[in-house]
Amino acid sequence: MKKTILIALILLFTMGLYAQIKIIPQPTSVGLKKGFYRFSDKIQIITSDNDSVVAKIADYLKILLSEKANIKDIRVINSGFNQTKGIILSLDNNKSVFGLEGYELDVNETFIKIVAYKPNGLFYGIQTLRQLFPAHFESKEGLSEQEIRIPCLEITDIPRFPWRGMLLDCGRHFMDKEFVKRYIDLLAYYKMNTLHWHLTEDQGWRVEIKKYPKLTETGAWRTESDGSRYGGFYTQDDIREIVAYAKERFVNVVPEIELPGHSVAAIASYPYLSCTGKQIEVETQWGVFKDIYCAGNDSTLAFLKDVMSEVISLFPSDYIHIGGDEAPKFRWEHCEKCQNRMKNNNLKNEHELQTWLISQIDEYLQKNGRKLIGWDEILEGGLSKGASVQSWRGMEGAIAAARSGHDAIVSPTSHAYFDYDISNINLEKVYSFDPIPAELNEDEKKHILGGECNLWSERAPQEKVDGRMFPRILAMSEVLWTYPKNRNFTEFRKKVQLQYQTLKALGVNYGFECDPLILNANSDISTKMITVNLGKGQDDTEIYYTTNGTNPDRKAIKYTKAITAKDSLNLKIAVLANGNDDNKFYYEREFKMSKSTGKVCRFKYPYSPNYRANGDATLTDGILGTSNFRDGNWQGFEGNDLIAVIDLGSETEFSSISTGFLQSTPSWIFFPPQLEYFISKDGIEFRSIGVLTAPVSAKDVEMLVRRYKIDLPMIIKTQYIKIVAKNMGVCPDWHPGAGGKTWIFADEIIIK
Repeated sequence: MKKTILIALILLFTMGLYAQIKIIPQPTSVGLKKGFYRFSDKIQIITSDNDSVVAKIADYLKILLSEKANIKDIRVINSGFNQTKGIILSLDNNKSVFGLEGYELDVNETFIKIVAYKPNGLFYGIQTLRQLFPAHFESKEGLSEQEIRIPCLEITDIPRFPWRGMLLDCGRHFMDKEFVKRYIDLLAYYKMNTLHWHLTEDQGWRVEIKKYPKLTETGAWRTESDGSRYGGFYTQDDIREIVAYAKERFVNVVPEIELPGHSVAAIASYPYLSCTGKQIEVETQWGVFKDIYCAGNDSTLAFLKDVMSEVISLFPSDYIHIGGDEAPKFRWEHCEKCQNRMKNNNLKNEHELQTWLISQIDEYLQKNGRKLIGWDEILEGGLSKGASVQSWRGMEGAIAAARSGHDAIVSPTSHAYFDYDISNINLEKVYSFDPIPAELNEDEKKHILGGECNLWSERAPQEKVDGRMFPRILAMSEVLWTYPKNRNFTEFRKKVQLQYQTLKALGVNYGFECDPLILNANSDISTKMITVNLGKGQDDTEIYYTTNGTNPDRKAIKYTKAITAKDSLNLKIAVLANGNDDNKFYYEREFKMSKSTGKVCRFKYPYSPNYRANGDATLTDGILGTSNFRDGNWQGFEGNDLIAVIDLGSETEFSSISTGFLQSTPSWIFFPPQLEYFISKDGIEFRSIGVLTAPVSAKDVEMLVRRYKIDLPMIIKTQYIKIVAKNMGVCPDWHPGAGGKTWIFADEIIIK
């Protein structure tokens, strides 16, 4: 009996220790040993290498322990391994299997030893050691050395991918220098080694270029709708400071200088860079714009090379990102210089002209010892010789690049776009991501360098970045560092719960793991009753709601039971994290009962898988869309008409019919220029009952929601109703995305 109790106690003790091992990303192997290493008020950091980088790493650890653990007596000594106490940092030439970033961490009761093949590995070993400390070690107050004890263990750790990155978009919203440095620290803590720094956009140019001062005098600032001036930029001294700071933390800063598109801010500074030469303003809207660099203008090419020359001098990164995405060819199609460039270089179309332009920059970068990366659109006209591809429109770009012998970074919108709401990409979905496409063979897989999580800042200014990135970046860090055989989402999520204390100590205002609201609505057509059940998608939350149109807070109705209403219901919902009102999620849902509710709907053309809403039931589920086209209730059709037939089940009387549509021209979403309703008794032969045209001009750029409604002069009876909503097809000449496919967004067909 005593033996059984002893074994049980040992198991409980061991399980408790494992609970403390909250390391993210998960190491290759972890072996627990008996006992603890206890810190004292004196400690020595021992190195055995006369290596300046190792010396800096030792100083980094010294400062860390001094500031966080209040240990004042810390000595850094170089004396081989004759010492038996303290923290030992060692490079071992026999550990080549560790590669650039692998390491071994051995914690005994008398010493801590970190061994690596290269200094990078020593640094990551220290990050693992930090995660073994109590969470409040990372707080401003720190803790005393008497509080620090860590379990004895052995860890061996080797990363899966050499490229583990985060994209930070400071072009659309400027972010403070100290904030950028803070994110470098956070990346390093979770063993991410690349900051992809998006520095130029239509809405702002953020990097000082000495030869072209107007880029920051004019291009770094925009005039908002209220007349205020918004913007900012990084001086070259700022950039050198940030790059040096990152280097000490083994984070490579890869600058992105967009070309040929997303260049309105540069053109506003120097109009001669465009095809028209006309003065334009720094853009204030989000979207894709037709004014891009003129590929036929020699002075534009000279400008781009001059910019790259200064960028190269500021950033030691092997890679320079040139964007290459979302570049409408409308201006080039109507530009004499661009057409002459195509003719003189035997280029078949404007896609090949873009490849020609990018190849010029690629050649220039190669001559200066650098490599070019571009988004997967650079594949469209043929890939320039030395280019690498960042695949964002799915995995296809990575597959095409790898099969043609080019390296690829993988960051698809499906898993890696953290500007998307948590309802679209949650923690588990990020964790399920595998950067290596299954279609590749073993040789082709070697071209996949790794991946990134991307944060585009249209709707994520500096104060919202934490909530978008965390905790999802924890999943991405483990995806990119840890081999699949060592990964398990259930165990990972347990570690995430333990990491929250650390994130609080680090001052991270983290968001949710998944959509915090589960909403189930049921409409009973016979009683005209709507019943809405709300559930918690995540623990430690509370749900409040209103039905009178006011915004809910803790003073609103707290959800405890199903919400019911007759015929219609307008719900505003707030999901609040317990004890933290800064961590909240808002929802708005409007429900309308009609004779179409719950009926079968068939489509001639498929809706976009990215905007499928509630699938085939979307137009008859009784849920109306909001003014946010990403709210999950809008169904999108790209380039195609919306043609749908509803079967009412039997001949049904009605006198009015309406369909909701959304317009957001900066996002290429337009009201249908024409909509026609038809009826049929047999579902084969239809007759028209009315035609409607767009309620406002296509040039209205506001986010607008309108219903296309017909009130009939008399009650009619039918079983089948067809709607045909015409798509504009392509953006008109006046639109910034002229020539690009347009969208129709529809929500609900209401029949009364």
